[in-house]
Amino acid sequence: MIPRTEAELEELLSQPNARDVAFLRELEGDLLILGVGGKMGPSLARRARRAADEAGVAKRVIAVARFSKAGLREELEQAGIETLVADLLEEHQLAALPDVPNVIFMAARKFGTTGHEYLTWALNCYLPARVAERFHRSRIVAFSTGNVYPLVPIAHGGPTESCPTSPVGEYAQSALARERMFEYFSERYGTQVALLRLNYAIDLRYGVLLDIGQKVFERRPVNLAMGMVNVIWQGDANSVCLRSLALCQSPPAVLNLTGPETLSVRALALRFGEHFGIEPVFEGAEGQTALLSNAARCHALLGYPEVSVEQMIEWVAHWIRAGGVTWNKPTHFEVRDGKF
Repeated sequence: MIPRTEAELEELLSQPNARDVAFLRELEGDLLILGVGGKMGPSLARRARRAADEAGVAKRVIAVARFSKAGLREELEQAGIETLVADLLEEHQLAALPDVPNVIFMAARKFGTTGHEYLTWALNCYLPARVAERFHRSRIVAFSTGNVYPLVPIAHGGPTESCPTSPVGEYAQSALARERMFEYFSERYGTQVALLRLNYAIDLRYGVLLDIGQKVFERRPVNLAMGMVNVIWQGDANSVCLRSLALCQSPPAVLNLTGPETLSVRALALRFGEHFGIEPVFEGAEGQTALLSNAARCHALLGYPEVSVEQMIEWVAHWIRAGGVTWNKPTHFEVRDGKF
């Protein structure tokens, strides 16, 4: 099925698979999602709610955010998700949240870091420390990013979880600080934690494939500086997120979360060109290094993604041609100096 409307897209993103349903059937306790208002949070909350319902278990799914986006809170509540309005940086609001055995932490800041580095560090380092202490008796899955790795030689493939981190730029440094805060409190309290190093999730309204496809469609040059990328369908990423609650441990488990292929940006642009009947325009040349991740461990533990790269390209190409809604949130995947 090719999603043709946002409603159809949300249905697709939030449709749990059999593994999700089986996991929610066995998961003990309710689920609290912190920072649900971002790009991935709403579909994750809906997937969890639907999986619990299909599993036939009574389980609260509680979504927490400031809910600055009009209508989102009402949409989630209509889907059977409990919502709480809170600014997590306000200590008394964080303290007032309910004690829940399973916590997913999604709050973060990337874009707009340059010039406001202090806010990025507050959200990516200070806040995780407060959350880790507040919920130290819970299992915690926390999103991180593949940006904690350095750019690596393309010929060597992406780093595995055992490779040294070496973040480039203050955003990536603050993301590593987030991991270290969860590590510290896991060591201090024995908190069970899983850290998910994600790059890059694909929706039809944002993502690396949309960035590349739009440039081809609009006959704008595709920058080749970051010549290779990894991507994963957002629905598959959310499925992994839910089921990684079973992997939480102390010290924290670390998982690279992305697709299995190392993809050429040039080849992706050419594939979009075939869909559109347009010859892509390129600028620059492929570097010898790129921001990549090897997610073989994640696939071995939790299974391969269900949506293929070719399927994603087809969906994105159709969405672009049809003038589908986009969020105007480019990934800036081509950035090599870590400045966002």
